Parts: sequence; structure tokens; C-alpha cells
Amino acid sequence: MSDAKAQALYDTLAALDSVIVAYSGGVDSAYLAYVAHRTLGDRALAVTADSPSYSERHRALAIRIAQDFGLRHQIIRTSELEVPEYRANPSNRCYYCKHELYTHLSKIARARGAIVVDGNNADDRGDYRPGRQAAREFGVRSPLDEVNLTKDEIRELSRRAGLPTWDEPASACLSSRIPYHAEVTDEKLRTIECAEQALRTLGFRVFRVRHHDELARIEIARAEMPRALEPETAAAIVRELKAAGYKYVSLDLQGYRMGSLNEGLFLRPA
Repeated sequence: MSDAKAQALYDTLAALDSVIVAYSGGVDSAYLAYVAHRTLGDRALAVTADSPSYSERHRALAIRIAQDFGLRHQIIRTSELEVPEYRANPSNRCYYCKHELYTHLSKIARARGAIVVDGNNADDRGDYRPGRQAAREFGVRSPLDEVNLTKDEIRELSRRAGLPTWDEPASACLSSRIPYHAEVTDEKLRTIECAEQALRTLGFRVFRVRHHDELARIEIARAEMPRALEPETAAAIVRELKAAGYKYVSLDLQGYRMGSLNEGLFLRPA
């Protein structure tokens, strides 16, 4: 089934004159940028938005993939932290982020006679994603979703294509670690990034550091949790996260789950 959907994706992109791919370097946008490049060549431009909420690790990954696969790639600077509504961190924070992003991408698209496309896939339909409202307002298309490709299928197709992102853990911007209505600041984002890099250096793969002021609430995949509880490893985690700026370090016994900060909100898919 994924082969037929992959062909449908090629056909969908081939019907477009030119595209601007919102390219973060994650699983979905990397595969979309790869296929757009193979289909449209120089008429496909992958654009990465660099901002305080975008980690250095993902920036480096996006650049490496673009170089290794010959993608036309441009990095722009976005300024969502200068948007008061974004800094206030309401439950629809992502709307303001995507509005800022698509404002920039739409300008580039108009200059090139192109259409902006993003990496939303079929599995994203039922999730709470306020950024989708901004996408609709700017006329952004989601080719992966249009051809009904799921996350697992995108991973498999990425593996076949040789993309290193095929088994990358799900990712989200660093601001998603801060509870709603707590202000988003550059200082908090740098603390979170430093803490998560420390966990990655310690060998953990699937996790989030949820930022609760002086407290770091660590969510780790259940399969990795036993190792986190080993005395020597636990001591290293505490040491490194205190060095990152936290006063208290806790391990969430529910383990890693996507969108845990949405818990307690009454949500409808956007």
C-alpha cells in the first residue's frame, strides 16, 4: 500500500509548478523535501526556520540531510519570541508560531510563484494541532496527508530512500516542554536544550524534559526507564540537569507520551 501512496505523492508534487517545503529536518518534512527534490529539482526549495525554539541538534540534522541529498536549502530567521501572544504561551501557542513561519514562507513562495507545503501526515488528523488553522489561512498544502501516508509508512519509505531520519524519535519544538500560560523565554529554552542534550549524551533516545521552573520533570520511554533508575545513571542525570540550571530533578513514572502538557485541557482537533 505504501508504494501506491508513494507514487501518488510523486504525482501530486509533479502537478505543482514549484514548492516551498517547510523543512525542519524531522521524519516527515525530510521525506517530503527529498521527494519534492527528486520530482521538481530546482523548483523545490526546502526552507528551515531558525529560532530560539529550534534545537541546535535538529538544525545540524536538517543541514546535513540537505547537503547529503543535494536539496536546495535555505535557512531563515523567524521571531516568534517577539510575538506577545506566543510568549504568553496559551494553549494555541502553535498557531502564533506557524503564523510567523507561514508569513515568511508565503513571501518566498510569492517571489518564486510557488506553493508552500508542509509535512503533516494522515496520523496527524486527530491530534490537537492549532498550527493547522494558520496553515489553512495561508493556503498551505499537506501532500503526505493528501495521499493518506501514515507515520509508519513514511518511516519505511524514508528507510528505503536512505534518509537517516527514518528512525528518528518524534520531535517537537522546545517550547512544547513549557506548561501552558507559563511565559516562553530564551533562557528557559536554552535550559531545556542543555538538559535534553545531557540526556542524549547519557545514551537515552526517547524522552522529554518538561520545564516546571526549578523542577525538571523527565519523561523517558518505558523501555529506557529501568536504566534511568540505576543508581549510577540516576546520579549522573541529577548532576547533569542541575548543571543545566534545575534545582530539582524528577522522573515521571508514567513515562514518555506525546503532548503530555495537553493533559487536563478540553481539546478539539484543529
